[in-house]
Amino acid sequence: MSQTPAPSEPQAAKWDSRRFLNDRLDWNLLRTYLVIGQEGSISRAAARLHITQSAVSQALKRLEEQLECTLIQRRGPRFDLTEAGDEVYRIASDIYGNVSRLSAAIETRQDDVIGKIRLLTISCVQSTRYDDFLAEFHHRHPRVEFEIEVMRSSDIISSLLQKTATLGVGLCRIPQPKLEQRCLLHERYAFFCGQRHRFFGRKDLTLESLQGENFVSFTSDQIGGNLSPLAMFRDQQGFTGKIVASSSSFEEIRRLVYAGFGIGCLPDHAVEAEVQSGQLWRLPPEEGIVDVDIHLLWNRDQRMTHAETIFLESFQHALATPET
Repeated sequence: MSQTPAPSEPQAAKWDSRRFLNDRLDWNLLRTYLVIGQEGSISRAAARLHITQSAVSQALKRLEEQLECTLIQRRGPRFDLTEAGDEVYRIASDIYGNVSRLSAAIETRQDDVIGKIRLLTISCVQSTRYDDFLAEFHHRHPRVEFEIEVMRSSDIISSLLQKTATLGVGLCRIPQPKLEQRCLLHERYAFFCGQRHRFFGRKDLTLESLQGENFVSFTSDQIGGNLSPLAMFRDQQGFTGKIVASSSSFEEIRRLVYAGFGIGCLPDHAVEAEVQSGQLWRLPPEEGIVDVDIHLLWNRDQRMTHAETIFLESFQHALATPET
């Protein structure tokens, strides 16, 4: 009676290696590889994971060593997934999809997250991603209470440095050593006027036409302030008009522009409806003036409650997920 020949020592060692792969595989490496595949770039994966490019490259190398195969084929600054890399990427996507569903299933059955979140924010933050995140968080953790206070970006930064709030949503032009920040929203600012202004409805205007006009401005629109790029733009373009009214509130600036006090610099997307309805008129230059980022801010040294930690981690995850 014939017997199946015993495997050679190298074959046996390889089978043992594959058999115990699931016991020794570092799942964090698999997660990093998944982000590399999603971003199609080592540098973008590093930015999304908030680690260095070197750390991402090292994680990829260790994963290839553990799997004993090449996952990507480099072509200069670009790369392609190998056949094995494609399969590993597909499996990694399935794994993390199942983990997400598992987390949701557990939270639906019993949510023991209780606490209070104190959130400071500037006025008129218009972001579908932000709105969707808050709705999803409340659905998952309905027992978490919120206290939201609207204030100037400079006051938000001061409060976070003094550890009197959990998180802030605002402008932070100069990075603060003790504060972490993640970009929530890019805003493009442009010039506008209201119906009572002599420029309303005119299509023959140029940037030079605005140089002598008076302005309605945010209080942080000054050299050194969080909106100083607006002041710098006017200075560089030789604007001679005065700031005749100012406020830290978006709603009040918009009100003063409506009233014809002067032209105002406002976030393009935030007044789109008013432009469409004929309440505001967009002025040159056509491409707008400057881009300003709104950030999620928090103090890295502040001790947080369980609810605050869950909120911060969930918010960061939402910001790292590409918009569909």
